[in-house]
Amino acid sequence: MGHRMRAILALEDGTIFQGEAFGAQASACGEVCFNTSMTGYQEILTDPSYKGQIVTMTYPEIGNYGVNAQDVESWRPHVAGFVVRELSPVVSNWRSTQSLDAYLKEHGIPGIQGIDTRALTKRLRIRGSMNGFISTEAISPAEAQAKAAAWHGLAGVDYVKEVTHPKAFDWETHGVDSQRFTLPSGNNLAGSAAALPPADIPIVAYDFGIKYNILRCLRRQGFAVHVVPATTPAAQVLARKPAGVFLSNGPGDPAALGYAVSAISELVKSGIPIFGICLGHQILGQAVGGKTFKLKFGHRGGNHPVKDLESGRVEITSQNHGFAVDPASLPAEVVVDRINLNDQTVEGMCHRKKPVFSVQYHPEASPGPHDASPLFAKFRQQVSQG
Repeated sequence: MGHRMRAILALEDGTIFQGEAFGAQASACGEVCFNTSMTGYQEILTDPSYKGQIVTMTYPEIGNYGVNAQDVESWRPHVAGFVVRELSPVVSNWRSTQSLDAYLKEHGIPGIQGIDTRALTKRLRIRGSMNGFISTEAISPAEAQAKAAAWHGLAGVDYVKEVTHPKAFDWETHGVDSQRFTLPSGNNLAGSAAALPPADIPIVAYDFGIKYNILRCLRRQGFAVHVVPATTPAAQVLARKPAGVFLSNGPGDPAALGYAVSAISELVKSGIPIFGICLGHQILGQAVGGKTFKLKFGHRGGNHPVKDLESGRVEITSQNHGFAVDPASLPAEVVVDRINLNDQTVEGMCHRKKPVFSVQYHPEASPGPHDASPLFAKFRQQVSQG
């Protein structure tokens, strides 16, 4: 690997980590958080929900299978900075087109390796998520800590407007990329893709920072998906006469999104079927009269247990969020039907009288387990009945 430049990560509480630089020669502020997934770093980097965050991977070696153009979850990586224990010196995968180091360089994102990510994670669990500053440029520890302490943080800031697509679009009318991918095996060396059903149900998806795999999962259920920017008024959505409305994931503080809460509130009143994921779930919670709050260090990883209170079934889920819906604030007609088994926070809710439901986690995974993928079929069933 040769000689590497030094890098620094400073936390607002004065903690300093010094290591080796990779990625771009750059500096950035962000909320420092950790993700416990063992794989999927490319999907994590390109998840718009990480806008404004410096992400630490708890798994020790990252970068070993490189980066490719197919596994991105949005149009670019959105993390402010990337923290790993060890950047793999070797990139080895048949689908890889470049190294993680080159990918971050290309997009102007600084990385730091060679620090004790276990110690950093333990500090974040004890103190909670903290503002931080990462730099691969020449800067003193005192300057770095001052920048971390001075950063405005995530609370009250609208990051959705920075990641939403500025113009509406139809998702993949040709349908090729939404087909399920299967690995080459035996005599089938080319791999194969399952045929898609016809896209016969028109829906509108709000893009608060939507992941591509959500759109793929919706397309596999036969939805013709029209994606609209986060600021789209309810009247504009209803004018298209969709069979249902989907609310996507996204970054930042849900309490800063008054325009979205107002639009979704109108859509709930209209009686149209609605399905929300992650930030969409939090916006829906506010639209029905509830409140949200910031978690101590959030849920980020592919191994979070969620209990379905109706069936008793436990799903292992993929999660990425720092805020949650306050169950005590919800009206009587909204039922909490899923909880997190680690901390009992709200993981799902449904409306008693309207065809509306949402989950706090990611049934599309990418990366993560597929226990919750039937929720997309549930939405189709609800739309078909509605």
